[in-house]
Amino acid sequence: MSSAPVRKRFPGWGARVCAVLVGMLAVVATAAPRSAAATGDGSPTDSNIKYFGRWDTRSASAYVSEWAGAYVVVGFTGTTVKLRQRGAIDLFASIDGGPFVSYVNVSGTVNLTPKPLAAGTHTLRVSYRPVAGSYHGDALFQGVSLDPGARTVAPTVPSRIIEFVGDSITVGQRSSRQALTAYGWLVGERLRAGHTQIAVGGACLYPASDGCIGMSERFLRTGLAQDSPNWNFSRYQADTVVINLGTNDVGHGVTSEQFRGAYVTLLRNVRAKYPNATIHAMQTFRKRYITETKAAVKTVTDAGDTKVRYIDTTGWIDEATDTADNVHPNDTGHRKIADRLAPLLG
Repeated sequence: MSSAPVRKRFPGWGARVCAVLVGMLAVVATAAPRSAAATGDGSPTDSNIKYFGRWDTRSASAYVSEWAGAYVVVGFTGTTVKLRQRGAIDLFASIDGGPFVSYVNVSGTVNLTPKPLAAGTHTLRVSYRPVAGSYHGDALFQGVSLDPGARTVAPTVPSRIIEFVGDSITVGQRSSRQALTAYGWLVGERLRAGHTQIAVGGACLYPASDGCIGMSERFLRTGLAQDSPNWNFSRYQADTVVINLGTNDVGHGVTSEQFRGAYVTLLRNVRAKYPNATIHAMQTFRKRYITETKAAVKTVTDAGDTKVRYIDTTGWIDEATDTADNVHPNDTGHRKIADRLAPLLG
């Protein structure tokens, strides 16, 4: 709109009023391009970047996920792509559906295409090594940098989401690439679904008094800490939830009744947040709290929840050959678990 029509429409107005109107139009004109530029610029707030898992987005300049198995997907034009990182981190990146490439102890601007790609539209996926134990990498996503004139584009992503809730076994600890070689990631990829591992090493189901993280409650949080913000479950809705918990509780003195009650709490928390999901409670591979897990499933199904299932994992893996330490599955063990679990989730 030009200033001439404004003057004709409001004849007799003072110069000061006209100046105010022109100023307001100028604000609108300059605000619109800035808003539009957010899409396609590669910043963390770019709507073309799709986040899988729980990402803390309170800082617009950097997003972080503390749970295992979170990843980002973004399409882009041009021939090169670089990650904007802060401190040192181990990460995995895949371009155009190719194998994930490992980047160890990288920081700052990380060039993922030292050999430029063919001109066109491409897709990038990035997953960070989970921060746990003695590893303290800076898993902070600050966006991507592209060729001059290139931009991000919305990638094609699955609509189905499978969420895996567990401890170090679900994280994939002691497997070659942790989250990427864990059964949850393998199942999600095989079923061509979006997936995330809401898991951390050492987690219990019941919040033990000695400080063991209790996933019956921590499931509701954005991050690992007890005072982490509540997660906004409207960000995504899982279609399927798989729970594998109970391996660690026995070492923290959790009683049979405490475990059963905590499992009921978790099942009800999952149902409250994902009203339409099918929930699967897996028997732990070490066969701990089997009776209590079955009882918890029966409690909620008897109360009318018809979409909760118990999964008997007897015989799925051999501890002698399929684990790294009689507890944590190795790569072969995780593949065997995925072979059994994927058909059950369909």
